[in-house]
Amino acid sequence: LRDSDENGNVKCCTCQITRNWKQLDCGHWIKRQHQTTRFNEYNCSGQCKGCNAFEQGRPIEHEKFIIKKYGERIRNILKAGERQTCKRSKFDLEYIAKEYELKAKEIAINKGLSI
Repeated sequence: LRDSDENGNVKCCTCQITRNWKQLDCGHWIKRQHQTTRFNEYNCSGQCKGCNAFEQGRPIEHEKFIIKKYGERIRNILKAGERQTCKRSKFDLEYIAKEYELKAKEIAINKGLSI
């Protein structure tokens, strides 16, 4: 939703195919198992299911996308986070989920889209 245009369309960060935001995944450059970067918005990009699920996220192309969009500094910060330990409580995860639920509603309203 964050990456969509005013019509709700998103270009896949790795193959550039355009789909409605509801048809895309939240692709993670640094895999989701690394909790330090799992919810970092710089690490998350709109990605088609083909690239994200069937091509293991196309990490080389995703990395190039991140560098182009955010720069080497952000890429380096994300890469460093891959090696850090982060343990979240149930409360932490519930808080994060609620924050993103509210954020998604706000983005949808601002773009005139429905969730």
